[in-house]
Amino acid sequence: MAPLLDSISSPADLRKLDYRELDALSDEIRDFIVATVSKAGGHLGSNLGVVELTLALHRVFDSPNDILLWDTGHQAYVHKMVTGRTSKFENLRKQGGLSGYPSRSESEHDWIENSHASTVLSYAHGLATAQATLNTPKRRIVAVIGDGSMTGGMAFEGLNNLGHSGSDVTIVLNDNGRSYAPTVSMLSESLVRIRSNPVYMRRQARMESIAQNIPWVGEQVERGIGATKAAIRELWEPPAFFENLGVRYLGPFDGHDVEGLEQALKDAKRFSGPTVVHVLTQKGRGYAPAEDDPIKNMHDMGSVKVGSYTAAFTEALIKQAENNPEIVAITAAMPDSTGLLPFSQRFPDRCFDVGIAEQHGVTACAGMAMGGLRPVFALYSTFLTRAIDQVNLDVGLHELPVIFCLDRAGITGDDGPSHHGVLDMVLLSKVPGMTIFAPSSYQELQVMLEDAVELCDGPSALRWSKTTAIEVAENEVGHGFSARKARSGGADVCLIGVGKMLIDCLEAAEILAAEGIDVTVWDPRVVKPLDPDMVADASAHQFIVTAEDGLRSGGIGDAIRDQVCETGSAARVKVIGVPVSYVPQGKAEAILAELGLNAEGIAAEVRHLLG
Repeated sequence: MAPLLDSISSPADLRKLDYRELDALSDEIRDFIVATVSKAGGHLGSNLGVVELTLALHRVFDSPNDILLWDTGHQAYVHKMVTGRTSKFENLRKQGGLSGYPSRSESEHDWIENSHASTVLSYAHGLATAQATLNTPKRRIVAVIGDGSMTGGMAFEGLNNLGHSGSDVTIVLNDNGRSYAPTVSMLSESLVRIRSNPVYMRRQARMESIAQNIPWVGEQVERGIGATKAAIRELWEPPAFFENLGVRYLGPFDGHDVEGLEQALKDAKRFSGPTVVHVLTQKGRGYAPAEDDPIKNMHDMGSVKVGSYTAAFTEALIKQAENNPEIVAITAAMPDSTGLLPFSQRFPDRCFDVGIAEQHGVTACAGMAMGGLRPVFALYSTFLTRAIDQVNLDVGLHELPVIFCLDRAGITGDDGPSHHGVLDMVLLSKVPGMTIFAPSSYQELQVMLEDAVELCDGPSALRWSKTTAIEVAENEVGHGFSARKARSGGADVCLIGVGKMLIDCLEAAEILAAEGIDVTVWDPRVVKPLDPDMVADASAHQFIVTAEDGLRSGGIGDAIRDQVCETGSAARVKVIGVPVSYVPQGKAEAILAELGLNAEGIAAEVRHLLG
């Protein structure tokens, strides 16, 4: 018997199956996801949890005629499979292959990429507004939110506007009690107790209709019904959160019962205005290692690797916290991936997970610093950019000693354009009083964290890449805010390698030395403020080549060029970095090579400059 999955090329094929066949298909899909992610990497637990929900959505709603939006996008693997892309999963997250998120360029069934959470309700509100304003044929808009997305403030902003506008949007709340890690949210505990029976709601509507049609006494009866409903709600339920915002609520429903989900979604379609369908799912369902993972239900296949920059950060932070009781650690739903789990186990009362709420996290850090703590906010570079206003005005303006520790800085690879951390140096270097450290080795990161704690009276940031950190000897480690000359060379060429690019500059120097070209190499270490001794030394060369794993326009190379110019030097400065474009997915090393950000590319640039 051929696998059922082979027969599914579009959502219409799902509607031909009975519920016994749908159960079998669900098992096949889970096996396929486990096999695929085990080879290609990607998001496992979140997709295993939404199998039945996705099948029910595509049986009730007619995508792409109906608009199906996913938040977060990493839970859309099953959606991709049932919309004709199963055969493309062999190239999942590879260069030129299938994206790990919905992609408008991939399929008419995909509307938003949306890998930065909590935005889908705003998209839905905008689409509903466009339909109403242009008086176009109404397409049902379905917004799937969950896997922690409701911990983000933007989700509540969108919800408030949907309720205020009365937009016809079906909101599917995928409540698995988690984001990357166990979710921090009142909703995860209280939503399961809110009134949810659609039969009750239909009866309620019928009673109110009858009451309205009774002459004279109808108004009194209607008021009585309303008062009774309110009294019962106060006695037996938490505040009807959604309904107070003007959003109808249905649920909770078993997220692994296709038949029950279909009925709930059909009920929701019959209501006008925004309606929440609250669905309870199990992250990692059907795969024992994921179900038994207490940290993140195998949200993804990544972990902190021995010898990584993240591991160096973990060790250094615990060491600092042992000697300084004011140090606290903050994360935005990623305690495992950012290396804070060991810290949280050692100092459970000094580690805080704010959920997928980076803006709140930054300003909370500001408040902690005002109160005398030394907050260390650990998050991915790409996610800090969601809160740059708070960094600038809530932390920077108040000159507060908050330390931002940015993991996955630079080109990260497989997760594509939304996850490359290429904006942090451009943005943070424009925050007055900000100190930015760029470690080039395992040991440098640890020294720099200590320096950030001991030497910085205002905001500071450390940024490091996803790659393995090199190990260096004690004499190859700098100190304080000083740059370090890593190699002395001739007067023609000076290379300046920011962070992880130092090793590529040193390798380029070896390549060039074999060709008779002797170059100087500097490790700036601190890229804001720049060490004037390094600038002066570099300015004495004919050519300067800077290399950074970040945007070249407005980045550190530009700052070096400005300062070299201010010395009156005639040195020509060539800045190598990431172009201002959305860089597609692929292996980080391959992407960097294409951009000339490796030893061969740097050496080639020097040859070109020398003619």
